[in-house]
Amino acid sequence: MPPAVAPAPWPTSLVGTPGVAVIEQAIARQRLSHSLLLHGDDLGTLVGVAHAIADRLLNTPQSSAHFPVKDHPDYLALRPKGKMRLIPIGKAENPEPGTMREFLPKLYVTTAVALQKVAIIYEADRMNVESANAFLKTLEEPPAHTTLLLLTTRPYALLPTIRSRVLHFRFPSSGIAVNADGWPAWLDDYRAWLARLTEPVADKRVVADHIFAIYGLVARFGAVLDYATAEVWKQQKEKLPADIKDDEVEAIETGIANGLRLRLFAEIETATRAFALPRLVAGSESTRRAFTASIDELEHAVGLLRLNLNESAALESYLLAALRLWARR
Repeated sequence: MPPAVAPAPWPTSLVGTPGVAVIEQAIARQRLSHSLLLHGDDLGTLVGVAHAIADRLLNTPQSSAHFPVKDHPDYLALRPKGKMRLIPIGKAENPEPGTMREFLPKLYVTTAVALQKVAIIYEADRMNVESANAFLKTLEEPPAHTTLLLLTTRPYALLPTIRSRVLHFRFPSSGIAVNADGWPAWLDDYRAWLARLTEPVADKRVVADHIFAIYGLVARFGAVLDYATAEVWKQQKEKLPADIKDDEVEAIETGIANGLRLRLFAEIETATRAFALPRLVAGSESTRRAFTASIDELEHAVGLLRLNLNESAALESYLLAALRLWARR
């Protein structure tokens, strides 16, 4: 048996976060899902997470040998290729390296030194339609003793049928929280609202209170975003050159607001994970279902934000969905 070595580190900004804690617990209990979608704003962060997961799955005390992830004989990788940066399907006979048809058969080969294989598809959104459909068949009947990790900064560019068959984890590129007046209190009230949803409903007035709370959270979110944007803009405006054009100024201010609202939504996701984590660790199946579906709804709301939907409408849509998913029946 090879000597024990320290596992590959998680990205520094993610150490101790709920997402990492959930994955660590699942690996320790040998209950990690066979297919994970790792997404966020920074591909480098996602690669760091994927390699940390792969190292923990491949280099176990039961493995007959230990290797760095990239050199491990039971690690498989598929990346975009060519000028178009696509993951092509490949020829039906003798498919060339770096194609989906060349990659998929390797998933079913017996492991060399580990108890299982880990396959990572980098920039999974670069699969063309033929590749995506071929991979979907593998997701529907996944190979035994193989963990599939899909990395993307554009999760909604993937087929909905692929997204529905993998467990989602979003990892922000920065662990720095938004420092805005009223935001910590907003997050506290949001978590308290989730907790109330999981309690038994005494009468119809409780349901009405849940709904009124949604619109209170939406209104306060807008106020927090306006305050945070104004504060950041105040600092940035002093650094702008005197001859900058009005349309450039407007573009900069809009960019600040868009960036901040995405960061606020990322922190809502983190708060949701923190709320769900104790219940997930306790093995609550209803929490697992509600959590998975609510994260999907939140990611959908973020996708709408990227299409320039008003943040209040996106948040309202998410919170109404969360009410349906978390409310105890």
